[in-house]
Amino acid sequence: MRKESAVPFDIQSVPFRGIVEQSVAGIYILQDEHFQYTNATFAGMAGYATDEVINKPLRDCVPPDYVPEVMDRYRRRISGEVRSMRFITHGLHRDGHVVYIEVHGEARQFRGRPAVVGVGVNVTEQVERDAQLLQSRQEYRDLAAYLNSMREQQRAEYAREVHDVLGGLLTSMKLDVGRITRRSRSTAIRGIAADLNALLLEAIDNVRELSDSMRPQALDHLGLDAAIASHLKRFRERAGLRASLEPGEFELPLSRWRATAVFRIFQEALTNVARHAAASSVAVRFTRSEHSFRLEIEDDGRGIAQDNPFRPDTTRHSLGLISMRERAHELGGTLTIDSAPGFGTRVILEAPIIDNPLLLS
Repeated sequence: MRKESAVPFDIQSVPFRGIVEQSVAGIYILQDEHFQYTNATFAGMAGYATDEVINKPLRDCVPPDYVPEVMDRYRRRISGEVRSMRFITHGLHRDGHVVYIEVHGEARQFRGRPAVVGVGVNVTEQVERDAQLLQSRQEYRDLAAYLNSMREQQRAEYAREVHDVLGGLLTSMKLDVGRITRRSRSTAIRGIAADLNALLLEAIDNVRELSDSMRPQALDHLGLDAAIASHLKRFRERAGLRASLEPGEFELPLSRWRATAVFRIFQEALTNVARHAAASSVAVRFTRSEHSFRLEIEDDGRGIAQDNPFRPDTTRHSLGLISMRERAHELGGTLTIDSAPGFGTRVILEAPIIDNPLLLS
């Protein structure tokens, strides 16, 4: 059986040459590393007329730094290593700027000798839009990382101010109330002082909790595992849910900013459980390998609808998930949300332990 690649091809024998000449898609024939034929559309992509392209070397039609790749692709088809290729190539416009052309060319016989015959479509605008979109996404992520960094700095500053200034004032007031209690002989005044002392104790506890929510002291002084365990304990008490941590203690040598990012993802996941899940229990599981770790937060709540994971009635939930994903991206990891209505939600963070995993290789 004769192979299709051996079928003779001659542009003069095409019965629909008029259609080929007026096609909105570019059509070309390459032989001996030169253009033997192009229609007006293909020649026009580089700013030429058809007669200006005939016998023009292929290497002269691409940017110098792209010549080796283009010639390699041409030779692989001519040699029979591959029959057909489809890719976006870099073309050199006659005025010097680069155009992007999506070509689909295959090996054929042209006038009894091997050639590459194909079609091309100018995708310069699409490629440039895609590049702009990628740049915009990177700029957005850079901005998100900067805002997260600034937010953590502000939280740390506010936490110190609340703890040191407001906490100090309340503690001083508590000492003054104690002196009033000791010096007064009036039963009524002692009763008022006792009530005031109880209110001050409650206020001091609230200040400590507020300070800790902005910047957990355990995270800075005891490590990520202690901060997670402490926060989970307070969450259990406030939300009234069953909450477990496996293992109860773990060691994870993360830099300070990475530990903070992991904690914020964990914190936001628990916030979503409390606000949206209607769950009765939540389980936090941690595992690690030599170079990476995995953190899971799973609840038994109502789950998230797959057709609309960011339900319009829970905008805060949506923004929280976006923030978690951006933090995971900053860590060089991934955030997976596995959920279905009525089957709960599982948030999975997987990331390398160090900033640059390539340093381990």
